Order: sequence, then structure tokens, then C-alpha cells
Amino acid sequence: MSKNAALIKKVENVIDQIRPYLEADGGNIRFVELTDDMVVNVELLGACGSCPMSQMTLKAGVEQAVKKAIPEIKSVESIN
Repeated sequence: MSKNAALIKKVENVIDQIRPYLEADGGNIRFVELTDDMVVNVELLGACGSCPMSQMTLKAGVEQAVKKAIPEIKSVESIN
């Protein structure tokens, strides 16, 4: 398994742990890609796609959890 494949698996595991909290509010999140410069791109789905607080949730919740679990990650960005 390549280093990136291992990192992607870790990122997906962290996102899976966060997902129930988003689903409780009618939203969801989908991992899209890990860029060469260690930025995780995700897509916010359902209520998260239109929620005015979604960027705060993304940065304060998802990004912090991912960076805490995987220090190599520089940021988490939403593609939508």
C-alpha cells in the first residue's frame, strides 16, 4: 500500500467517525481526494450542502478531527 493510500484510508476512517453527527442534522460528507500538497477535498451533502454553518462545521469539526488524527494533513476543503 502506498503512503497516500494509507493516508486516504486514515482520512476515510476519521470521516466515518464524524458522519453520524452530520447525519443527525440531515447532512452527510463524502471524501473526494487527497491532493499532493496534503489537502483533503470533501463534498458536503444533504443539509450540509446548503447550511450557512457548514464552513464552520467543516473547519472547526471535520478539519480539526482529521488534522488531530493525521498531522500530515494541511487542511480540509469543501469542493461545493
